[in-house]
Amino acid sequence: MSNSSSITQFLLLAFANTRDLQLLHFWLFLGIYLAALLGNGLIITAVACDHRLHTPMYFFLLNLSIIDLSFISTTVPKSMANSLWYTRDISYLGCATQVFLFVFLIVAELYLLTVMAYDRYVAVCKPLHYGTLLGSRACAHMAAAAWGSGFLHATLHTANTFSLPLCQGNAIDQFFCEIPQILRLSCSADYLREVGLIVFGVCLAFVCFIFIMLSYVQIFRAVLRIPSEQGQHKAFSTCIPHLAVVFLFVSTAMVAGLKPPSFSSPSLDLVMAVLYSVVPPAVNPLIYSMRNQELKDAIRKVLSGFYSAYRYRHQYLCCGLCL
Repeated sequence: MSNSSSITQFLLLAFANTRDLQLLHFWLFLGIYLAALLGNGLIITAVACDHRLHTPMYFFLLNLSIIDLSFISTTVPKSMANSLWYTRDISYLGCATQVFLFVFLIVAELYLLTVMAYDRYVAVCKPLHYGTLLGSRACAHMAAAAWGSGFLHATLHTANTFSLPLCQGNAIDQFFCEIPQILRLSCSADYLREVGLIVFGVCLAFVCFIFIMLSYVQIFRAVLRIPSEQGQHKAFSTCIPHLAVVFLFVSTAMVAGLKPPSFSSPSLDLVMAVLYSVVPPAVNPLIYSMRNQELKDAIRKVLSGFYSAYRYRHQYLCCGLCL
């Protein structure tokens, strides 16, 4: 038996027992991670550099891309490194840091998605009040509230989780330090305090989800009044993928938080964790830019700028070698 004071590292879940499957996991996660880096990086660069995109909608999208980039970087690189080096360990401090950043970013993303749904509701249903309700100061306050809420939740959850005595070993049945998995290692009834915080957080997530759904219901009602079928199709094809990703993100995260241990299995927990922690940061850039011509033009401009800079540098180097 061990307690939390004697634990110096945790053992994360291995995706497979054979070297070939471990390498397959590494290359699969590497592809997803690079796609997330590229997509979110391009959106961040495009919104920051193009003055036409300095509007509330793109300001929130910029924040979402920063969160997604940080979110997937919190868990995936460590998992890839473990698969590549065929290890499972993560230090106690590394696990605590991972828990803090994970909770911080997942809560911030949820609240930011709620704010983005409100932004779209005002833009579609109350366009005459858009400048008043979503001025620059209001947008900054909303974004700061999302980040601040994430920091508060992360501080409370991390402090509660790692103050518990752990005497059920140090093996975590997940590819990252997930709080419900860490609570299973506790030998004290004090873990119920953290369970209460998780339930409270899930209830807040459910309220945010209901608000998002109601916002989109009002948006769809307004869209149905558009006389043009092409306009309706464009609006629906833009909103429905957003809703699908939000539903996947929120539903799987809530199930992972509330699922009782009796209904748990390593494979099911793994799939749920991938669905809410890996998939959304990778597909959000595609979803939010797929039907957005302004953003696609800005990204194309960024890529052409990178290409021009590369060609100029290449020509400069060639001329230097010729001389």
